[in-house]
Formats: sequence, C-alpha cells, structure tokens
Amino acid sequence: MIKLKIKTGDIVRVIAGDHKGSEGKVLRVDREKNKAIVEGVNMVSKHTKPSAKSPQGGIVKKEAAIQISNISLIDPKTKETTRVGIRVEGDAKVRFSKKSNQVL
Repeated sequence: MIKLKIKTGDIVRVIAGDHKGSEGKVLRVDREKNKAIVEGVNMVSKHTKPSAKSPQGGIVKKEAAIQISNISLIDPKTKETTRVGIRVEGDAKVRFSKKSNQVL
C-alpha cells in the first residue's frame, strides 16, 4: 500500500479530466485502488430498486471515485493548489505545503 498525501476532510481541486477546476472536500480515500471520493465531483446516476430503505427506488445521483493523481490539495493560506511534503517536527510527522511552507 502506498502512503498518500491526501486525507479525508482535505479541500482539493481537480487538476485533470472531465471535472477539471472543480473543488470539494474529500469524503473518503481508497488506498488500495489509489482513488478518492470528492464531494460534488464526478457525479453518476445510480439506478436503485425499491427496498425498505428507499421504498420508491429510482435514479439517485452519487459521487464516484476519482484518481488521486487527478486531484491536488488547496493551500488554506494562499487558496492555490500545492504539493504536499512530509517532515518530522519533534516526535511527530507533519504534512506541509510546499508553496507556503506551512503545516497543514
């Protein structure tokens, strides 16, 4: 498994693909498949059968996974995309923005 630099809860921007330029919060990260689910990005229509949970059934809009390489973290200070570095401060490893050199 690869160590990823994007975590759940990060605000990211899509940098490649059909949804280029879209921004959203990371809802889930799948380290095995190297994909992430971003809020409001890569929406797909899913057909659902009627069940106890949804008695009506029908078509539901839902976010689909997007490749990690197609998203970039947004620096909270500069509001621009940035690469992420990892350094040791004291006893803890911390992520930092390569643009502003600030801890994320």
